[in-house]
Amino acid sequence: MFKTIYKNCAGIDVHKKNIVVRIAKTDEHDVTNYQLKTFSTFTDDLIKCRDWLVENDTLDVCMESTGKYWIPVYNILEEKCHCILSHPKYVRSIPGKKTDKRDSIRIVDLFKYGLVEPSFIPPADIRQLRDLMRYRFKLVNMRSSEKNRFQNSLTVSNVQIANVVTDVFGKTSQSILKLMLSNPNLTLEDITPLLRKNLKSSPEDILKSINGIFDESQSSKMSVCLKHYDSINNCIDLIEQQVLKLTVKYTEELNLLLSIPGINETSAIFIIAEIGTDMNTFIDDKHLCSWAGLTPRCKESAGKKQSVRIIKAGQYIKPLLVECALNAIKDKSCPYIKARYESIKKRRGHKKAIIAIARFLLTCAFHILNNKVPFDNDRFDKLLNQKIKKHNKSIKNTDDMISYSTKLGYTVTQNN
Repeated sequence: MFKTIYKNCAGIDVHKKNIVVRIAKTDEHDVTNYQLKTFSTFTDDLIKCRDWLVENDTLDVCMESTGKYWIPVYNILEEKCHCILSHPKYVRSIPGKKTDKRDSIRIVDLFKYGLVEPSFIPPADIRQLRDLMRYRFKLVNMRSSEKNRFQNSLTVSNVQIANVVTDVFGKTSQSILKLMLSNPNLTLEDITPLLRKNLKSSPEDILKSINGIFDESQSSKMSVCLKHYDSINNCIDLIEQQVLKLTVKYTEELNLLLSIPGINETSAIFIIAEIGTDMNTFIDDKHLCSWAGLTPRCKESAGKKQSVRIIKAGQYIKPLLVECALNAIKDKSCPYIKARYESIKKRRGHKKAIIAIARFLLTCAFHILNNKVPFDNDRFDKLLNQKIKKHNKSIKNTDDMISYSTKLGYTVTQNN
């Protein structure tokens, strides 16, 4: 028999047009009485639902996450209720015995006995920041797609400007390409005023590179791509302005995260948007890494281990941390990270090694935000030196020492 954790609680089955609310009140004899009401998802009805819960002194509420439909319900109820959001897989009903009313009673019964696994829901201001940063992430992906489409059109039209300039979307190349789209028959006098002084290629080479084979379809496609590219850049700028307004109160946390190698300002904002600033929400750093999808899964049956690959969780924070890890192994301020990467890569390969570094960065972020202390390079330098001393016995000559130091991330030069 399960022990009743919540004597007075509610379970909500959320839909697009309505919500089904079930209140469960358990008396001293462990007998539960249920009340049921259905509300529409209009704001006025959701406020009535909140008032009804408050009238019944039902402040503990559990609901399943259904698309985006749970968000307005959660936003209104969290003002006066303690809301728990759960993944549908934890409160899923038995197939064939499923109705809205049965779903609501199943949710409240599981919640009553404390059998619901709650999802991590940050405070309202962090949720706003998370929404903007995820939208910025989508816009950056759209911008990359437009750049690829534009480059494909250049290739099809045999415009080889990418071979003579560093960045096709730089100021010089963009001004030349826009002029080329309006006038395909450019001369040397037309493009010379557009060239910058630090450009290595000669004007003659650039003129040859843009002498392609154009047709009306490719020209119109490239014009649309450039307009869309500029529009996306403007949208990203607007989003970043709003993001900066929301991050004013998190200046201290941002500065602490910026002390970690491989993390820049945008990455630090994105990390705070995903995990928040209160690390007491997570049990420990291992729980946080598991939530972010950076730990091997546990799947064993009949004594046999099956897949141990990382799970699909953390679809936003995981790619971000992998990108930070790729920057961190190139950062010379902390050679320990590269040494750890090289050590794991030698045994397990690049992909597993970079995931291990991403987990290392997230673990550092957890303790830095929890203890309010910056990243300590000296601590990891000492660990690296201890590792070097440990392996000194296996080094027999100078070549072995140079090879080993290079793997650890040091640059070694020999003097004659």
